Amino acid sequence: MRLQGKTALITGASRNIGRQVALTFAREGSDLALNTRQSRRELEEVAAQCRERGVQTHIAMGDVADPERAAGIVAEGIAAFGKVDILVSNVAVRPHKPILEISNEEWRQVMEINLFPAFYLIKAALPGMMERRSGSIIALGGQSAITGRPDTALVTTAKTGLLGLIRAVAAEMAPYNIRANMVNPGSTDTERAHPEWYPEFQETARGSAAHVSGIPLGRQATTQDIADACLFFCIGRVGLHYRRPAECGGGTVYRLGEARGWGYLPGQRDWTGGGGQAVKGWSWVAGGMLRRCAATAGHSGG
Repeated sequence: MRLQGKTALITGASRNIGRQVALTFAREGSDLALNTRQSRRELEEVAAQCRERGVQTHIAMGDVADPERAAGIVAEGIAAFGKVDILVSNVAVRPHKPILEISNEEWRQVMEINLFPAFYLIKAALPGMMERRSGSIIALGGQSAITGRPDTALVTTAKTGLLGLIRAVAAEMAPYNIRANMVNPGSTDTERAHPEWYPEFQETARGSAAHVSGIPLGRQATTQDIADACLFFCIGRVGLHYRRPAECGGGTVYRLGEARGWGYLPGQRDWTGGGGQAVKGWSWVAGGMLRRCAATAGHSGG
């Protein structure tokens, strides 16, 4: 059990990626403070499944877009378990709109949900991590953190800002042995409560042969793939792999300035650069350079 003796606080833990992160961390022995805004019944089901794996859980309901409640949720986790070693910030909305149709109120709301909670949570969790000189902070991003596509100004701005926050926190907290990283899922087999936010799937069904034909590995990510990426950043042997995002896109590559201009060209079969082993075939940014990961299990050595 690689997280034995650790405590993790996971927001948005009632379903999809957050749920799978909670179950994965429980399997590895971490006690869990679990948060959701309104789906208490679903969260209690997740907590029960985690306890079946032999760990303790604490449910902290509340809206992390409220700075006082976000700080209170961290305080509840500390009161329940004495510390928070791992913070997973996993809340977001994904509305698609042409920029000229975005109201000022919509702009504010998306920033308050997709960007601000990570700051509130990190600020509340850091004092204890700094005192112990140990900690891991993980933010869930997405394609919008590294690309700019039509009708995504809302999400792209918020997620790019989130990546900037994580980079800055990583640099500032490195002397305290606190790591901060982002996991950027590509197309993932999650349940979608708001299909209208995904216009790309109005004509082509998500997960269909036509959809996955554009993914080099020929499939979407599973929530377990994303949870494994989060686990990677928490385990002790992650070593010096900090500040860099994990791009979980199934081989789909986006051109990144952070990656020194390396990219994937049509017809090009291999990537180059970077060390470490593969993690279930999903692509990573490691050491500032892109590499293609073979479809094998295991964890990257960073």
